[in-house]
Amino acid sequence: MHKKIRIIEVKSELGAGTRGASLGPDAVKIAAFDYGSNLFNKIPSTEVTVDNKLLFEPQGSPYAKRLRPIVDIYERLGKTLVDTYKAKEFPIILAGDHSTAGGTIAGIKMAHPKARLGVIWIDAHADLHSPYTTPTGNVHGMPLAATLNEDNSANKMNKPDKEAVELWNKLKKVGGISPKINYSDLVFIAVRDVEPEETYLMKKHKIKSFTTNDVKRHGVEKIARDALAYLNNCQLIYVSFDVDSMDSSISKGTGTPVRNGITEKEAGSLCVRLIQNEKVCCFEIAEVNPTLDKENLMAENTFEILQRVVAQIA
Repeated sequence: MHKKIRIIEVKSELGAGTRGASLGPDAVKIAAFDYGSNLFNKIPSTEVTVDNKLLFEPQGSPYAKRLRPIVDIYERLGKTLVDTYKAKEFPIILAGDHSTAGGTIAGIKMAHPKARLGVIWIDAHADLHSPYTTPTGNVHGMPLAATLNEDNSANKMNKPDKEAVELWNKLKKVGGISPKINYSDLVFIAVRDVEPEETYLMKKHKIKSFTTNDVKRHGVEKIARDALAYLNNCQLIYVSFDVDSMDSSISKGTGTPVRNGITEKEAGSLCVRLIQNEKVCCFEIAEVNPTLDKENLMAENTFEILQRVVAQIA
């Protein structure tokens, strides 16, 4: 592909329920150092300002914890992506928790407002909750709902206060475009830990989903080819890779590990195959948490995948 890459670091863990994801990008850098790689010296990077100090302040609504600073991160990240595309650079996002993925999508749409955007979501979780349905209040379970302008009122079980509702509506509208994608332009891979409220949306909107068993039965090549073919009508595609898509036997160093995931080899091959498509405009890695890991293994596995992806682009 031979594109100029820019790494964008978003070291936020404001949307997570478990502490430590903000250390993920640096853990990946340490893995690179341990491997003797100069990847992070060769590729320019930008660090988006986050407000993790607010973890020590009141969390706000129990149904949308720390949503105000997350709105600010969405806006900063969106502007950073606009600047990256203006410089004709390919953004690789190294994120802490997955809540900020909605800001990534906002930035892509801000830079390309008329383009139809497809999203390939490689994750154990659907992240389709809203403040009205969330069982935890953690915003890392909400980025796709924000992107889709989805409240899921039919399954409402919470009553967020006025301030939380205003902030949620502001989050959905970051970038001035809402919704930012269509349900028909969303593909799930390895999603397997979902609540009934999310299952309702997946069935209602017939979200295209490839299970872990699909990956093992048909192989990475076919899954990647079918996912890309499904998004054929999109001009741009964004690939978001949450490390908990990998099996819990591998992904111990993440906040929400789930059994029956894909292997690190499958994950790497899948990301490499997808990134080869010329429509892919952004690649993201999220949820590495070295505080939950032993010997930085999660970050090492993640760096190996990142290295393979970069080799396809640069």
